[in-house]
Amino acid sequence: MQQIGARALQQWLQDADRASPLLLDVREPWEYEYCHIVNARLVPMHSVPGKLDTLDQHAQIVVICHHGMRSMQVARFLEHAGFDRIYNLQGGVDSWAQLVDTSMPTY
Repeated sequence: MQQIGARALQQWLQDADRASPLLLDVREPWEYEYCHIVNARLVPMHSVPGKLDTLDQHAQIVVICHHGMRSMQVARFLEHAGFDRIYNLQGGVDSWAQLVDTSMPTY
């Protein structure tokens, strides 16, 4: 698992020459409804084990949560399950809201 900061992720998403990663948001539905990064896919943390077969093991996946702790746990789980291109968003959507999208509500 690699760590990625909010600004680095923003640059990646804006780079037309680089394939965009799957943004895997592992928060709860109410959190996702309140705020999320555009195009993020919601798969709450407790649902991830049952959704492994819907994820490409070789895709670049950035795991996202509120502050980066749940996403780190899910990223480690995915690595142990054989996924090999996993990133954890450091600071989660809170960091994204502070550094990239200041119009995003925080909680």
